[in-house]
Formats: sequence, C-alpha cells, structure tokens
Amino acid sequence: MENMENVENNVEQPVVQEEEQYSALSYAVGAVLAFFGISSKTHRASKKRAKFVGDIFTYIILLFGTFLMVYPFWWMIAASFADTTDSASATQIIREIVWWPTRSTAGSAFSSTHAGGLFWNYRIFFTEGLTVVNDDFTFWRALLNNLLYSIVPVVVGVITSASAAFSFAKINWIGRNAVFYFLLAAIMVPGPSIMTAQYAMYHGLHWQENGLVLIIPGMFGSIMTAFFIRQFLFGLPTSIIEAAKIDGAGYFRIFCGFILPLAMPAIMAQGLLSFMGCWNNYMGSYIMIPDNSNAVNLPHAIAKMDGYGGGGRYASQNYAAVIAGSVICVIPVMVLFACFQKLIISSLMLTGSKE
Repeated sequence: MENMENVENNVEQPVVQEEEQYSALSYAVGAVLAFFGISSKTHRASKKRAKFVGDIFTYIILLFGTFLMVYPFWWMIAASFADTTDSASATQIIREIVWWPTRSTAGSAFSSTHAGGLFWNYRIFFTEGLTVVNDDFTFWRALLNNLLYSIVPVVVGVITSASAAFSFAKINWIGRNAVFYFLLAAIMVPGPSIMTAQYAMYHGLHWQENGLVLIIPGMFGSIMTAFFIRQFLFGLPTSIIEAAKIDGAGYFRIFCGFILPLAMPAIMAQGLLSFMGCWNNYMGSYIMIPDNSNAVNLPHAIAKMDGYGGGGRYASQNYAAVIAGSVICVIPVMVLFACFQKLIISSLMLTGSKE
C-alpha cells in the first residue's frame, strides 16, 4: 500500500509543478490550442483531435469553394424568372438579385398581366426571342446548327486526332518527334493573330453563309487532342502491335481493330471535351458567320438578344429572356459533364503514364 501511494505522489508531483511553473493565462491558452489539436508546453494535443479539427477546416474550405462554383449558376436560374418586361427598371432588377428577384414572373400581378406565368421568359425565348437574327430564324434552327457544328467535327476530328496520335506513339518513322514538336509549338501561336488570314481564306471559299467554316476545319483534328491520346497510347504494350504485324495485319487494321477499342476511354473523354468547346463556340460564329445568317449557332443567336438590332416584340427589353436562353444553352453541357465526369478525370490521369 505504501508503495502504491508513493507511485501516485510521484505521478501527481510533476503535474503540480507544471501548473505552478506556467501562469494561468499561458495554461488557458495551451488548453485552447490543445482543443484545436495544437500541442503546447502546457498541454499535449491528441493526434485524433488534430485530425478531426483539420478535417473540419478542410470541409469548410471545400464548402466555400463549392458555393463559389454553384452560386453563379443559381443566380442565372433566378434571374431567368425575373420580371424585366419594364425596360425602365430592368437593369436595376437584375443588379439587385441575390437569391431571388424582387419582381419575378411568379408574382400575382405579373401572372394576371401575362398568360405565360412562371415560365414566361422561357416561352418568349422559344417562340420569338431568336427572331433578332432574322424573321425566319427559330430556336430549333439554332439547336440544329449547334448539333451540326458539335457532332460532325468532333466525331471526325477525334478519330483523325487518334490516328495521328497512333502514328506519333507507336509507329517509328524518320522525323516523327520533330514533326510532333513542330505541331505542338503551333499551340503557342495566339489565335487572334491568324484570325484575319483565316477569315479571308474562308470568305474566299464561301464557307461562311452555309456554316462550313465551323464544320470542315474541325474535321482535321486538334493537336491538343492528339497529344493527350498519344500520352495514353504510350501506356499500351507494343507487343500487341508486333503480334498483329506477325499475323499479317496492316497499320489501318491495327488501328481500327486494336487501338480504337483499347484507347476508347481517352478518345471518349477528349470527344466530350471537344463537344463542350464546339457547343459554346460563340467567338467562332460571331467572327466567321454574318449576324443575320441562318447559319449562326445558339450562343451567337442568344448574344443578339441583348437589345441591339431589333427583332421580336420582347427581345429588345426583356433581359431575363436572354438569361433564360443562356440557361437552356448551358444545361446540355452540364448534363454531359455530370454523366461522364469520372471517365474524363480517369482518362486525364492515365495520360501521364508511359510504357
């Protein structure tokens, strides 16, 4: 019993001495730091608590970043339901939106005046908003143009880029790396610096009025797409190609029968990214295609609804209808990315691997 009491006294003595050595303020500060997982001279923090507090701060930062990403889209949705038919106060209503417009199409006063109700701005956009381009232009024509400008160049262009990537990655020919680095260096040339020459060339070929200017150039592929697929192909074993050569298969058969199926994740990921770029290609249509042409794409047509150039009854004053059109234009891209985000991310992660 006496030995047990001596042990307890020896254990308590350093604690008492530690409390007497530090002041009450430093001891309290140490307790607070220990609560947040930070060790001090007066207290030793628990690693488990330190991890817990660190996770809390990490999730707070992630939630804040998520809010910064999601809020602009929510603002756009809320603004699409604003009542901006009164052009005198339209700008003020749009600027004052935080979570919901002060005057919206859901109000009883608006519903009694306009039969469209809550989705009035969307109805105006679908029915007559895009007549700012010309009297015959409709939303469905703009949607058809967007699909044509996005699907055809992407499908053909990605296959073209994949074939070039196969040549640069798996076929040995003289000057292969030099040609690849030369093409890769072309990315450094700013697009606006050659835009005038491109405009003159396409104008001479009469590709602007019929929209071929947004179709044919994209069918020749992209060096960036070829670069990513090339990096992916480096991870595929060359023994497959050698075995196919022994069996008498040519490069075209190897590419179609082996490379395309094996590289399909990278090809689909790059195709989706290219589709998003073509779908939102406002500058290409704005610069290369005349404003009143039936060949303009959807973003170009929506931009003309800003009140300049005349057109439909409500297009020149209802800014909310313009924002409603922007929501319609963004939704397909968001749905595609939400469905295939894992494929895109996994493909980009694999592009860094080499054989």
